[in-house]
Order: sequence, then C-alpha cells, then structure tokens
Amino acid sequence: MNRIRIAKSFFCGVARLVLTIQGIYAGDFPLFPPIGPLPPVTIPADNPQTEAKVALGKQLYFDPRLSGNNWISCATCHNPVLGFADGLPRMLGGPASKEGGRHSPTVMNTAYNEFQFWDGRAATLEEQALGPIQNPNEMFETLDNVVRKLSGIPEYVKAFQEVFGTGVTADGIAKAIAAFERTIVFANAPFDRYMQGDVHAMSESARRGMDLFQGKAECIKCHNGPNFTDNKFHNIGVPADGPLKEDLGRYNVTRNESDKGAFKTPTLRNITETGPYMHNGFFPTLFEVVQFYNGGGGRSENKSADIHALNLTGQEASDLIEFMKALTGELVQITYQSAPLTFPRVPVGF
Repeated sequence: MNRIRIAKSFFCGVARLVLTIQGIYAGDFPLFPPIGPLPPVTIPADNPQTEAKVALGKQLYFDPRLSGNNWISCATCHNPVLGFADGLPRMLGGPASKEGGRHSPTVMNTAYNEFQFWDGRAATLEEQALGPIQNPNEMFETLDNVVRKLSGIPEYVKAFQEVFGTGVTADGIAKAIAAFERTIVFANAPFDRYMQGDVHAMSESARRGMDLFQGKAECIKCHNGPNFTDNKFHNIGVPADGPLKEDLGRYNVTRNESDKGAFKTPTLRNITETGPYMHNGFFPTLFEVVQFYNGGGGRSENKSADIHALNLTGQEASDLIEFMKALTGELVQITYQSAPLTFPRVPVGF
C-alpha cells in the first residue's frame, strides 16, 4: 500500500512538473498564438491567383524598367539568392545609389504579414508593390511613366489584356507583383518536420533552443504564430546606425507617442539567410542579436517593457541559435530556373 502511495506521489509530482513547464506556454504567455507549420496563404477576393497573373508578376518583379534609370528592379533589393533581401545593412537606391536608412526586409512569407514595410505604412502587398517605384530614394520613377513605358511593349500589352482585360495600369502592376510575391513561401523546415512527427528532424540542441524560445528567452512574446511574428511593432532600443541619426519608425505612420522608435517584428523563418539584422541592419550575426536581447536590449526612453536581461548562459544562447537555424525551409510553391535568380537581362521585347 505504501509503495502504491509512493508511486502515486511520484507520478503526480512528474505531472505537476510537466504542467509547470507547460505553464510557461499556457499560463505565463496565454495570449500568444502557438508556433507551428504554416497554414495556406489567404488570397484576397479582389486579387485571385491565376497562373498567368503570377507569371506576369514574376516578369515585373525582375524588370528594371520599373525604375527611373531602367536598371533597378524589385529583385535588386529583394534578390532570391540573398534570401529575397540584399545582404546589405541598409538598402542602396535613388539615381546616385545612395545608402538609405533601413535594411531591405525579406519578401519571403510576406503573404502572411498584416502590415508591410518596417513601419507598417502599407496594409497589403498590392499597396506595398507600388511604394518603392515612386520613392525618390529607391526606384525614383512615377507610376504614369512606368505605365507609359510598359504600354510601349507589345508583350506586356498582350499579357495585361489576357490577365486583367485592360491595358497596362498601375493597379494591374500592383496586383500582378503581389500575386507573384504570395507564391514566395518558405516552409518544410526541420522545425516543421519535427512538429509533424519527425522526432529526428531537429538536433537535441535545437530542441533545447525551442524550449528556451518559448520559455526563459521569452522570444515567443513577439515571434509567435506559424510565421514567427506577432505582426506588431516594438521599440527594443536598437542603436542608430547609418545616415539616419534618428528613426521614429511606426510613429511616422500613426503619430502615437507610444510608437516612437517601434518597428515591425520580422519573421524568423529562414532568418539565417536574411542578415544583417534589425530595421537598420545594425547586427551582422544572430549571435550578436541574441547577446543584445540577453543584455536587455538597448537604451531608449520608449523601450518595450518586455525587453529586459534574460541571463542566458553561453550554452543556452547557442541552443537558441540552433533552433533558429532549424527554421530554414525551402520554397514550397514555386521553383526558379538558374537564370532569373540574380539580376537577369530582361528580353527587349518583354
């Protein structure tokens, strides 16, 4: 009888321990969507996907004639071989290839974003697609002139007529590029396979890192849900760097004092391919990013209350990075031939 009581006490203790550990997720962080495999992309009703539209959007994405000098394309700053970013701390644009103030964010999995750009000034991919074209510090062109140029190319005129039933329009350009970008989805990472039952998909270190991610390291507070972002904006005290002495981020859009210095939480999927990191590319490596968070972030009067010292050990920091490496997946909806992966010479006729 005593043995039964002892055994019962032991298993109850284990159960309490498990519940305590789970409490990190269910109790301490009850409002955070769980991490897991990505769901299907939501397609807006006013811009349904078609094969022809995606093909047109892909052509536009790589076409430098969308810029004022006819040599900057979307792919210049969002290159597939550089994680759909550019590998630079801050983008180069404008007629003089001048350094901008922010890092080029990846286009990977932007179909899941609730806001576009670091400050969230665009609500949709369609709206975002037209922004850089008109920005004097990026592609420095006008929509009217882009429409004029493309309207002089018979192949584009034919494609727009087939896809939209119209001539070349700015609205059609936006919808086609957005349709293409909704196919740039990276998944099937070791993390995804692990969550789907392949217990050997992630290393022991990565599994420890996943526990830290959702527990002691508190990453789950902002990097949650299947795409590892809360789609919100936070000030974490990243030091100023580059040509901008101050960047107020989300505040420039909302004019809310609480948004000063706040920037959108980026996805962590394929994070190993999209450095440097932060809105201004301040940190070259993930190790430096983890150490920044471990030390409680930077200095800022408006810094988020969630940013504080984490007291991670060296091994824990290493495990956390191994977990983030396990978020590197593959393009699951489209594939590229070798030619369009860099900066292709678009055929004269198209």
